[in-house]
Amino acid sequence: MKVLFTRTAIVLLGIGAVMSSCSKHAQSSKTGITYNDKKTGGYERFRKTHPTPGPGLVPIEGGTFVMGGSADQDVTYDYNNVKRRVTVPSFYMDETEVANQDWLDYLHWISVTYPQDHELYYNALPDTLVWRNALAYNEPYVDNYLRHPAFQDYPVVGVSWDQVQDYCVWRTDRVNENILRETGRMVAWNDLNGNGKKGKAATPAASNKDPFNTDIYLNGQYTGPGIDGKKMIVDLSPNAKPTTGANGKGGKEPVRHVRMEDGILKQAYRLPSEAEWEYAALALIGNTQFENIDDNKVYPWNGLGVRSSKRATRGMILANFKRGLGDNMGVGGYLNDKADITAPVRDFPPNDFGLYNMAGNVNEWVEDTYRQTSFEEVEDFNPFRGNEFSNKRLADASKGLYAKDKYGRPIKDPSVSNKKLKYSELLALQQAQAASGNQPNTANAGAAVGANPNQTPAEKNALEGKKFNPDNRGYGDTVNTSLYGTTSLVSDHSKVYKGGSWNDMAFWLNPATRRFMNEDESSSTVGFRCAMTLVGEPEIHPEGKPHYSIKQSKKFNAKQ
Repeated sequence: MKVLFTRTAIVLLGIGAVMSSCSKHAQSSKTGITYNDKKTGGYERFRKTHPTPGPGLVPIEGGTFVMGGSADQDVTYDYNNVKRRVTVPSFYMDETEVANQDWLDYLHWISVTYPQDHELYYNALPDTLVWRNALAYNEPYVDNYLRHPAFQDYPVVGVSWDQVQDYCVWRTDRVNENILRETGRMVAWNDLNGNGKKGKAATPAASNKDPFNTDIYLNGQYTGPGIDGKKMIVDLSPNAKPTTGANGKGGKEPVRHVRMEDGILKQAYRLPSEAEWEYAALALIGNTQFENIDDNKVYPWNGLGVRSSKRATRGMILANFKRGLGDNMGVGGYLNDKADITAPVRDFPPNDFGLYNMAGNVNEWVEDTYRQTSFEEVEDFNPFRGNEFSNKRLADASKGLYAKDKYGRPIKDPSVSNKKLKYSELLALQQAQAASGNQPNTANAGAAVGANPNQTPAEKNALEGKKFNPDNRGYGDTVNTSLYGTTSLVSDHSKVYKGGSWNDMAFWLNPATRRFMNEDESSSTVGFRCAMTLVGEPEIHPEGKPHYSIKQSKKFNAKQ
């Protein structure tokens, strides 16, 4: 019997991290020291949670599957999806494609936050000219598709891979900021906008000139009067000092900002990897019993065809695609997919993970850099090609403060090592960066190396970036990379998109098919949806399954 997994069938713990009373039985199992007690040093332990998805996301329980396995023929003779068994960890994924209204929210925030920064707003605008065609009358879509309310629930198109990266950062920060304001850890929206009881806006702090950024906040660089809320977390550290009124209690208790350990903030929104996207699109979980897959799939639904076999909807097209040359919507009076171009993001039945339009409507960007042989070369656990390892630049290594760009976001530099640096190496690296205008791995860095006769070889290597290449997009390539983009359309800037669109034939609806486009290009047939890493235990559906009886350690009341 097949089971349709939806969000309503999932039981997850909430996001809250509300302080609870301490118990004398809350002790470390290894040292016996009492947790959550100022008298014993303020060691903190929080109740383990299985965090809920961020707004718009549904949980995807991971597992093993054959990547490329749904493609039974290589019609294009690209040989770029060789079958390979891999394992995908559990993760979260957007229930629908990101819609025009979602992108307009992004543009609105930029316009009100940086009203004078016309370049930032312009760079965030989708390219509506992707609708233009020399021999077709598509000008109405150029003018109306993004902004007219009739299209607000349609997937946003004309966005490049690079633009999507910026959107993901923005979405992460807005979701986490909203969590902190709604729970009182930061100044509430009403008080921030001058709608509080006294009708006055909160006094902004000196550090409040920049918008909220999750990384900066977690590093303790976004706090103070005008930022801190009335329900901040009590700081149990013996070195904590009372604050003046930030907690709404007259400064009687020391309070602190939220940390990662509290389990309150969400992980970063991002594009799904190619393996994650293909796994989620197939949704074989609906055909699985006791690790046995009783029926494979060619599309995100069961069966070999593209029409519904259910009695009530028999014969209806299951996705928005091009049925044949010159046939984008069928015959007037009985339109086959009820869409001429794109369709609203919920117009067709979801797959067994509860995801809409994983075939058709628009192709979707994924995070991977394209290589023809990726399926053969990537790791079999959490496969991905496209890593460009980076570290957040430190403005002051001795204090652990991040350097910020003009928008208040941490500056990221290419990694100089594949392991944790010694503290002396970290300080030496910062010295070299300061000498070279905060640009790592330059000739000035070498001068800084020579200026210190006591530097170790490890410090010198770290400063000069030796023995480690942070750019792994072309890792394992056996071809001459200097030919990329010259004799080949493939380069390190080629990104994968999948899923088929309103203007594609049914072949491209197969989740194993893959195409690529440069990261700074866009199309009227390409949109996207976001994903988020799931932290903690991977099992999302424990109900009705056998489990070992595990002896728990001594019960304790931890912070929740």
